[in-house]
Amino acid sequence: MCNELQFATRFGPVRRKTENQDEIGRRHIINGLLGPLDQAHGVVSEVLAKTGILKLFWFIETIKIKVIPVYARNYVNFNQCVSRAFHWSDVADPAQEGTGKRRLAGAEIAIEPDDHAGNQQWRQIAPESKGCHLIRQIQCQCRPIVNKAMILAMQEKNSATNASTADWGTVDFVALVKQIKKWGQELGLAELGMASADVSAASPELLRWLELGRHGEMDYMAKHANLRAHAQAMVPGCLSVISARLPYWPQAAASEQVLANRELGYISRYALGRDYHKTMRRRLQRLAEQIHHELEKTGHGKYFSCRVFSDSAPVMEVEFARKSGIAWRGKHTLALTREGSWHFLGEIYTSLPLPNDDPISDHCGTCRSCLDACPTAAIVAPYEIDARLCISYLTIELQGAIPVELRPLIGNRIYGCDDCQLCCPWNRLARLGDPDFAVRHGLDAMPLAELFSWDREQFESRLAGSPIRRIGHERWLRNIAVALGNSAGSPSTQAALKARLDHPSALVRQHVAWALAQSGDERS
Repeated sequence: MCNELQFATRFGPVRRKTENQDEIGRRHIINGLLGPLDQAHGVVSEVLAKTGILKLFWFIETIKIKVIPVYARNYVNFNQCVSRAFHWSDVADPAQEGTGKRRLAGAEIAIEPDDHAGNQQWRQIAPESKGCHLIRQIQCQCRPIVNKAMILAMQEKNSATNASTADWGTVDFVALVKQIKKWGQELGLAELGMASADVSAASPELLRWLELGRHGEMDYMAKHANLRAHAQAMVPGCLSVISARLPYWPQAAASEQVLANRELGYISRYALGRDYHKTMRRRLQRLAEQIHHELEKTGHGKYFSCRVFSDSAPVMEVEFARKSGIAWRGKHTLALTREGSWHFLGEIYTSLPLPNDDPISDHCGTCRSCLDACPTAAIVAPYEIDARLCISYLTIELQGAIPVELRPLIGNRIYGCDDCQLCCPWNRLARLGDPDFAVRHGLDAMPLAELFSWDREQFESRLAGSPIRRIGHERWLRNIAVALGNSAGSPSTQAALKARLDHPSALVRQHVAWALAQSGDERS
């Protein structure tokens, strides 16, 4: 069996092949192959020494190290060093020289071309080599695995070190912030703000909420509470957070009319179009790349590290939005502005010491419309919500059966709930959101019976690229069964429910039986 040492850099995979059947001193091979990583501040050699990976090179069959060249998601400076370090000549020549020193006449460096389309950038830099090369050594005896967490650890250590020793010199951060906001608006982001990474003031309330059990079955909320409260535990060296807002209010059937028609399914307005995670992250990544490019002009790019988030990690999004001045926390606990609350939030954790924007004051006043409008009284007090009662939690986060006592209160809401936003006076000033979130497949006012008839394949295909897909077909049917049980019980409704009485899922059968019982059907 042959060995493969593959490194994927920003220029594509770099591979070399060495073939022999004799013993090669592992330390010399490591020096030959990884010597260029001295440019990466010795991170790799240090980690190798500490973890005993030196031994692995004696037995290794395959190591795959993937360094993704997206500055916003990973630590920029490490990626840059790796991409510079693994120039093919720097790797091949010492490795070939090592075989001679070890008197291994049968060893040779062989170049194996790979014409994969993803290597175009590499070809532009080194046109004489067509891309991929392999470093191989035969006669393996075992297959140890290098965990990707090990590579992440190397990235994190390098980023933290650079952040603590960064010399920003004459960087004009006030001017940079203005430029960042300008770039953000050009990317379609409605507003951006800067805040310090410290959210310790909000941590006690988070812990209280968890202690009260108001997170329900969202165990990840408790599991990652420390990461949520400490940005530097997520991204070592993080000093500032860039918070961004992206509006999503779509041109769709009137929400009130859909809610009033129990034969139609109501889907939260944010989920009618494209999955926001992808849209927001992509734009924040592009923004981070622009920031890095600007810093490179003055030679400070090596100190810049960052990571982007959009409801995809333990981040106090609303708190950062509040601190950065782009929103305040409404009594429904959502981020609220003078243009309403129909927006997504995203963040860039960064090592930049950016000047902070001032928080804006709360403008909810004495209004309690959201508290009074909540169908299940989930907003237990101003600025406090019990997720276990929230319809969004019940239809999206809850894995099992929806509590019987709450089912009638759900009405025809089959994915999420917008009642606390629909009643908010500030949302009367809302503008249409980004085109990415335009309605797809008529989901804004589709008959429940039709949605309930979708099989798994139809569910997967029609909701591809939609956030709804994450709940899966089983819970989709569960939610619609409840809505059908709350409908007028028309013949089409009864027929749709009876068609699912023998569904393979006990969860679906349970909710179908409940729905039929609401109309007194004898088969329930």
